[in-house]
Amino acid sequence: MSAARSLHEKTGMTADFTERARAYLADARDTLDRIPVQVVEKIFHVLCDAYREDRQVILMGNGGSAALASHFAVDLGKGTAAAGRRRLRAVSIVDNTPVMTAYANDLSYADVFSEQIRALAKRGDVVFGISGSGSSPNILKGLAAAREVGATTVVLTGYQGGKAIDMADVTLVVPSDDMQHIEDCHLALTHLYMQAMREVVRESPITEPGRCQ
Repeated sequence: MSAARSLHEKTGMTADFTERARAYLADARDTLDRIPVQVVEKIFHVLCDAYREDRQVILMGNGGSAALASHFAVDLGKGTAAAGRRRLRAVSIVDNTPVMTAYANDLSYADVFSEQIRALAKRGDVVFGISGSGSSPNILKGLAAAREVGATTVVLTGYQGGKAIDMADVTLVVPSDDMQHIEDCHLALTHLYMQAMREVVRESPITEPGRCQ
């Protein structure tokens, strides 16, 4: 028996962690169960429309949500791809460090997304803001810029939704005040959308975009 394991058993750390793990997973399941499925479905149809109309999906977030924005862009762009079918176009605007730092340095960090959206987004595109709090200034300015150009806006958030609730066409609020559970649910939802959109792309005729049902 290792000295570390002996210490854990003597101090009860293993038992404490087991209970912590059970409680965390139970809370995560409960949070997932309380997510409004009708809103989840509404976002799916937004993605379907984007694919059908060959629109671009643009994603933004901060911190862990920035990582998820990049992850989701890969899942939508690469994870849904099928031979002979038109691709779903998705891009994360958190990935270009020189652009991000240029706007942060010359303007402010609050402008790092809005300025990119003004350059990249077109009417009919879809802009996702991923924000646990729903109140990050750069997310709010990004949503405002998206609306200016006529893009559809979607927010994944938590807590009470924050200020973003009034700035998005569709807002999915994870019913939790625990940031880790909020992020757990956001990741699970993006995986759901990737799998659903993969079927849409694969089932579409080679000469036509997919049909969402």
